Amino acid sequence: MEYHNPVLLTETVEGLNIQPDGVYVDVTFGGGGHSREILSRLGEHGKLIAFDQDVDALKNTIDDPRFLLINENFRFIKRFLRFYGHKQVDGILGDFGVSSHQFDVAERGFSTRFEADLDMRMNQTNNFSAYDVVNKYSESQLKDVLLQYGELRSAPGMARLIVEARQIKKIKTSDELKKAIKRFLPGHKENKILAQIYQAIRIEVNQELEVLKEFLLQTEEVLKPKGRLSLISYHSLEDRLVKRYMRNGLFEGEPEKDVFGRVEVPFKLVGKFIIPSEEEIKTNNRARSAKLRIAEKL
Repeated sequence: MEYHNPVLLTETVEGLNIQPDGVYVDVTFGGGGHSREILSRLGEHGKLIAFDQDVDALKNTIDDPRFLLINENFRFIKRFLRFYGHKQVDGILGDFGVSSHQFDVAERGFSTRFEADLDMRMNQTNNFSAYDVVNKYSESQLKDVLLQYGELRSAPGMARLIVEARQIKKIKTSDELKKAIKRFLPGHKENKILAQIYQAIRIEVNQELEVLKEFLLQTEEVLKPKGRLSLISYHSLEDRLVKRYMRNGLFEGEPEKDVFGRVEVPFKLVGKFIIPSEEEIKTNNRARSAKLRIAEKL
């Protein structure tokens, strides 16, 4: 099964400041590249727990007594760590968004490159898919999804055209969706706009921002003091949540100050954010929008 090289491999794993006997979590296992690198730095008493809700990822499991792969969404991190006897861990790695494998399998419907059914489910056992968003959401709901998650100024017009088209015939494929909104896809910008539309629908289908928030709120509790978060985001909506949470433990606003004007925050930032080198982007196009942030629990 084809999985591309993991993005910012060395930088992300080094950000965890790995202790040989520590317990670490990779919440986005995918092809297992980051996990294999973590295991290579652990001693015989170290432990790595990985999460991936996509059944395809199970085929990449690692035969190592120090390794455990959990076929679940990482929004349940605390519950499953406790179930397996780990109240707190030494570090958590996350490489968010869609894996290269998911993009490259046409029938999963994630990529604008292929004609495919409207799917976009990261967890293939879910009943709710891109088809449901496109065909069952009201015009107002569609507009909100395209505006908030795709940051598309033409969202109201696109939503109207989708609703008009589906009244004649249900929109079942990516090609039918393109035809419905063709007026908003000028030739020179078609790929960019389609990517934004796909991103918006995908985020809605998989509840990506809600999942990320739920996960981040649990990290303070499941990390030991001096435990590290090493997280890669691929778009501004995701990165904004990660940045704000690492900086002050909140997604909006500023933390309250005590009577002395001091602020209590759960994490301290480790260095500045890291982006891939030009060399890495040349060999792995998916890396071009990646942004790595590292934080340490206080």
